[in-house]
Amino acid sequence: MGRLFVVNLEGQIYSCKYCRTHLALYDDIISKEPRTKGGLSFHSRHGKAYLFNKVVNVCLGKIEERLMMTGMHTVADIFCVGCGSIVGWKYETAHEKNQKYKEGKSVLERFKVLGPDENSHRVSHEADAGGSGDDV
Repeated sequence: MGRLFVVNLEGQIYSCKYCRTHLALYDDIISKEPRTKGGLSFHSRHGKAYLFNKVVNVCLGKIEERLMMTGMHTVADIFCVGCGSIVGWKYETAHEKNQKYKEGKSVLERFKVLGPDENSHRVSHEADAGGSGDDV
C-alpha cells in the first residue's frame, strides 16, 4: 500500500472529531443550519448534516443504492483517512431530476466533525427517530 498524504487546509475548517484530520472548508458548504427561506437543510440519523462541494482526506466505501427521504440515491459512505471513522456519505447518482444537484457532492454529519469553532453537535433525540439519513 502507498504512503498516505494528508491535506492540511487553511481557514475555517471542519475536521474529524476523533482525530482532528482536516475534512472540509466552511466556504465549501452548500447547505447549513439554520434553514433559511429557500435554503437547504440536511439531516442524518445523528442530527444535522452539511452538504459540501468538496471534502478532503476521506476514502470511499462501497457504492450502494439507498432510499432516502428525497428518493432513491446511489451513495458511498465516506471514511476519515486519519482514523477510519465514518464521517458522512457521497452522492454518486440521484435518480430524481430535482435531486441531480447533489451528484458528486458529499455530506458530513455534524455530530462526527468539529466545526471551525472546534465544537461538535450533540445527538438529537428527534434525529434518532429518522431513517438512514437525508435532507428534508
